[in-house]
Amino acid sequence: MYERGVGWVTGTAELVTAVRSAKQYLTYVASGPFQYAVAEALRLPDSYFDEFRADMRGKRDLLADGLEQAGFRVFRPAGTYFITTDIRPLGASDGVTFCRALPERAGVVAIPNAVFYDHREQGAPFVRFAFCKQTDVLEEAVARLKTLGS
Repeated sequence: MYERGVGWVTGTAELVTAVRSAKQYLTYVASGPFQYAVAEALRLPDSYFDEFRADMRGKRDLLADGLEQAGFRVFRPAGTYFITTDIRPLGASDGVTFCRALPERAGVVAIPNAVFYDHREQGAPFVRFAFCKQTDVLEEAVARLKTLGS
């Protein structure tokens, strides 16, 4: 077995050697495929990015407002598409347990922030939600999350 970077491979010595050789070259240009996408993006007019920012800001605000109405304490982000929330106002303090139960309780998923902490207890009461979704999906999520208090 050989691990390096993104994944694992298991196989005969010859196969692993071949994969390792290919991976060696990919490691140095891991973002190679993105260079084409960036080149295309640089050709887009500024209006595209203005509209994109406005769209993401609207989605952020839609979800953040809905989370606040559902009882979460919301930390409104300025530069990511994740909204971190504090679940303690909802009577919970363990984000892992909260997130495991959330799909059944509300049909929505969230990520416990504790998984990103060296000292997991410090991140325990915080969970995050992604707002890089279609507006109708966010509206449905907000409606479902508002049922948590009932």
